[in-house]
Amino acid sequence: MAQYIPDTILAQGICDAHDPTGAVVSPIHLATTFLRPPEGYSETGWSYSRYGYPGLEQPEATLKALEGAADCRLFSSGMSAMSAVILAQKPGAHCIFPIDMYHGMRTWLKHCSSHWNIRIDHVDMTDLDQVRAAVIPGTTTIVWAETPSNPHWYLYDLAALSDIAHAAGARLVVDNTVATPLLTRPLAFGADIVVHSATKYLNGHSDVLAGAALTAAKDDFWERVCFNRDYHGGILGQFPAALLMRGMRTLHLRVARASETAMAIAEACSDHPDVEAVFYPGLPTHPGHALATRQMTGGFGGMVSIVVRGGAAAAERVMTRTRIFKPATSLGGVESLIERRGAIEGPDSHIEPGLLRLSVGVEAATDLIYDLKAALA
Repeated sequence: MAQYIPDTILAQGICDAHDPTGAVVSPIHLATTFLRPPEGYSETGWSYSRYGYPGLEQPEATLKALEGAADCRLFSSGMSAMSAVILAQKPGAHCIFPIDMYHGMRTWLKHCSSHWNIRIDHVDMTDLDQVRAAVIPGTTTIVWAETPSNPHWYLYDLAALSDIAHAAGARLVVDNTVATPLLTRPLAFGADIVVHSATKYLNGHSDVLAGAALTAAKDDFWERVCFNRDYHGGILGQFPAALLMRGMRTLHLRVARASETAMAIAEACSDHPDVEAVFYPGLPTHPGHALATRQMTGGFGGMVSIVVRGGAAAAERVMTRTRIFKPATSLGGVESLIERRGAIEGPDSHIEPGLLRLSVGVEAATDLIYDLKAALA
């Protein structure tokens, strides 16, 4: 395959199996089962749709090319992909996770890890000494990072984490949902596994639930991840797969626009009298800015968090006043969203009560800034 740049890969879509009709858009295959010869093994490679079907080839191959991975599997949701990776470990495994991370995964770990006899520790991954102190050589199996982290958008040094994990005999798994492979390619920094909530930026239109896992090597661990998808029923359906591929074709345009606008919003809020803090890795004041300039290319992403003066009540008033920013949970869509993370995460959340998470869409930057400033005023 030619080494095209991501823009071309996305616009064209990578697929080795071309439709015989000459269609420029891959067809949707609704079949759940495929013809087999008497000996039971089909030359086409397809047998039953729980293991795979032709419509997965193009989106999986495209994402694999973007991440520079050895293999890719699409799942029915981001949580399905993430849990398949965790459950590929053997009982008694020890995993290290960041404190600042996706709340859905944190909740799953809290309620499910003990059932599978998996020990979980959370550390501040911006402090590499804490990570070194937490790993147990020969026992720690996964070091899990996000880039950037949700919802403070901290940067974790992937190359350093890879060295720490590998020295202990562990794998580095990176949730690359927010950065996307256009801004960060974790495998290039030594990561072993990359996961995505493809519901977010990869699809980009808030109409598909999907997940993805990719690997640097097709080893025994990866085979267990694939087994978990196939036998836990976690495969992505035919229609969502087609919509995901359609969404990915404009990923480069959407990410570039969202990153540019998010930077403008972060700068506009930085000196606002009703804003206590702004979290955005593109700002020089962000604690991860220096690392972001080394680890991210092409922008700093479309996610901004602001802390409103006056706490939860003030933040909720801002949410009721915005007209373009819609109060909803998710990120990465073409429409801009706003939510108070503390209210979503519940009473055990470590998030500041007045923190508002902004998912910046592709609307005009001037309109979004005016909408937010009017709500703050």
